[in-house]
Amino acid sequence: MQLYNGRPENTEERLPRETRTYDFLDSLGIDYVRTDHERADNMEACNAIDAVLGVLICKNLFLCNRQKTKFYLLMMPGDKKFKTKELSKQINSARLSFAGPEEMLQYLDIEPGAVSIMGLMNDPEKHVQLLIDEDVLEGEFIGCHPCVCTSSLKIKTADVIEKFLPATGHVYQTVHLVGED
Repeated sequence: MQLYNGRPENTEERLPRETRTYDFLDSLGIDYVRTDHERADNMEACNAIDAVLGVLICKNLFLCNRQKTKFYLLMMPGDKKFKTKELSKQINSARLSFAGPEEMLQYLDIEPGAVSIMGLMNDPEKHVQLLIDEDVLEGEFIGCHPCVCTSSLKIKTADVIEKFLPATGHVYQTVHLVGED
């Protein structure tokens, strides 16, 4: 894997959702480092990418309540275990589960394996509530997919919080996940 500063020179063979991600980041003046790779749709594959980018790729979980009336994007360190009960208490939402691919596509224009904070740019009606584990906020950089699982980005956490999120109109709630048995 090779590192590149910014967008690919040629985006003709890229999916429109990926190109829109680069357009959006560029319009905000957000610098990012990119690497292209084979399909990375699990944390094991992301670990190799972590080493190349020099950042911990966030685990991004797309969740919903039982009624499928509230949707959440949870960003947490990839090495933490997710405990539904632990999160449910903090956000006052019982019976959290994983949202389906239909909702991912509908609200974030993302398919399974590519869930990322970048998808919030595709949610202008703010159907999705962003939840960020406090450990993610402590890092200098965030690693994420540009709405596809064949590329990964390294972006300053401050740029995501101070530029990207305000431009999408989303706010986040900080959560504390222990992730231990």
